[in-house]
Amino acid sequence: MIGMKRYEGIRISKRVYGKSIRKISEETGHARQTIRKALKEEPCNYSERKYQPYPALGPYLQTIDEWLEADKEQPKKQRHTARRVYKRLRDEKGYDKSEAAVRHYVREAKLRLGLNKSKVFIPCDPECGKEAEIDWGGAAAYIKGVKVPIRLFCMRSRYSGKHFVRAYHCERQQAFFDGHMQGFNFFGGIYPALVYDNLTSAVKQILKGKSRIEQESFIKFRAYYNFSPRFCNPASGHEKGGVEGMVGYVRRNYLVPLPRVDSIDELNEYLLGQCLSHSDHRVEGKEGCVEELFEKEKSHLISLPCAPFSNIMIGDGKVNHYSTVLVDKNHYSVPTLYAGLKTKVNISIDEVEIFREGKKIARHERVFGNNKWQLEPQHYLELIQQRPGSFETARPIRQWRASWPKALDSLLARFQARQGETACIKDFINVLLLYGDYPAKEVDAAVELALENNISSSEAVVHILHHSKVDSSFKPLPNWSKTLPSDVREYGQLGGVQ
Repeated sequence: MIGMKRYEGIRISKRVYGKSIRKISEETGHARQTIRKALKEEPCNYSERKYQPYPALGPYLQTIDEWLEADKEQPKKQRHTARRVYKRLRDEKGYDKSEAAVRHYVREAKLRLGLNKSKVFIPCDPECGKEAEIDWGGAAAYIKGVKVPIRLFCMRSRYSGKHFVRAYHCERQQAFFDGHMQGFNFFGGIYPALVYDNLTSAVKQILKGKSRIEQESFIKFRAYYNFSPRFCNPASGHEKGGVEGMVGYVRRNYLVPLPRVDSIDELNEYLLGQCLSHSDHRVEGKEGCVEELFEKEKSHLISLPCAPFSNIMIGDGKVNHYSTVLVDKNHYSVPTLYAGLKTKVNISIDEVEIFREGKKIARHERVFGNNKWQLEPQHYLELIQQRPGSFETARPIRQWRASWPKALDSLLARFQARQGETACIKDFINVLLLYGDYPAKEVDAAVELALENNISSSEAVVHILHHSKVDSSFKPLPNWSKTLPSDVREYGQLGGVQ
């Protein structure tokens, strides 16, 4: 038998160039009978070799079989690869021949031993508007210039392929519920059945077969929205392969290059836009784009309830000697007058609210992790004013100072030059206290104007702010100095930097 190139060459030599069989035989080295057969018949491939000998590998075949046989008792992800077998033969047994022969034999041996059984899947045609799949995926993004890990909640319709994705800092149950609620709003309804892994946010214990003991809070959640959960068999992610593939699609298409945003809310706005733009995507094997298919299933969705599920955790807290309440291993500040008192805490996915006897005393953006401090500087300013020596090292001031306007540092320097170290801190804190009573932009503008007029006391800054409130023509612009009354200008003349 001859190869396809030789077969073609023989026929071209005879049929195109008119060479004789004897001449072709001399040029190719093939027997005349072989050449006549090639000229007469259609091409045929070589017959498969019934037995593949391994002369160089022969002494090692039993060892390889023993290693692979032992793999049957080992975890699937910790079994011998062909590469690992080759390295062990080389390092432990002195094998010095080619790796290709090892790879060929290992492939055959794994098939013979039942270690390389390929999974076969049944093609399915999902019912319109009946099921959606849920999954989490990991990714990263730059938030305020810092690269942070994020978790992606993904929901995908099995029929239309329409999908929703939202980023969170964690995979906790509150984020899990919030992802559902945001997804339901995105789809405009609730799929009657949702398909999950056996994630702990929903499953407390896996029983035999399809039976599960669900988390009590998850039972309340699904009872409120009236969908039926269906859990995959353990280690069987292919049972919700659509959303598994979607996670990778989102990472490759929505998050490359890594997004640079100022907040996770901004990231989610971007992701929402990407999900909407996916509507014109055409699903392989189906007629119509994603949005056209989704239009067919909208009528099958369960309507949304009148009010969303109250996804809030309520707990007890106590204000410690740092005037913070410990919530989920992180510190959240309250005014110092509440130190030592008990509180109630409402925890949502994105904020923490602290109450004392029914009165809200603090609200903070929620943080995730351990031992993080969410401090509102206004809660500590009066105490720091009483202890001015703590100003430079006080954590609330240091955190705030990293982002406050440079004009405040200039104003502090002017106060120091005019009033001295201790007095200037106390007076400067009077300026900082203004941020609790006035919009930040107005205080910032007043500080800028105070610097322009060589003012070095908080009283003048307060006077500027008061003037801006009573004079409707007053605007926080650089030309303010033209509108200042004479008494404010006098502050600059009397309190200028020496």
